[in-house]
Amino acid sequence: MSRRPPPPCGWAAGDDDLDRRLDDELTAYNTAAADGATTEPLSVRVTDAAVELLGGLTAWTWGTPCSVDMPWVRGDQRHADWGSRLMRAAEDEAVRCGCTDMIVSTYTFQVPGFCPRPGYRENARIQGVPGGHEDAYFDERLGPAEV
Repeated sequence: MSRRPPPPCGWAAGDDDLDRRLDDELTAYNTAAADGATTEPLSVRVTDAAVELLGGLTAWTWGTPCSVDMPWVRGDQRHADWGSRLMRAAEDEAVRCGCTDMIVSTYTFQVPGFCPRPGYRENARIQGVPGGHEDAYFDERLGPAEV
């Protein structure tokens, strides 16, 4: 019988039950504190004719803010304007859902030229990302959806 070595830094490795429990507890607490506002998922996906993923993003809405978590465009498509189109689609859907603000977090090595795009302003940078990079935060006030 072999023993697995302890995880690095003293952390428990991949505790899915704890993750679900904490998410449930914090969601309940946050919903109560936010007058019943609940988080809702939002996603946008782009595929080619063969239904291969070209790019997409995941986000969540919570009352009036919409926060983009994971924007991604396949490497061979990164200069085909998919990032901007994905963001516009997410913004339009966020407005349709009643959101007034868009929040984006990205590492400086991921999309430094993408944000800030028109309307977005950088409001924070956190140093200490591996490789000498930073975590950059942007936001934008959303207007009414285009017709």
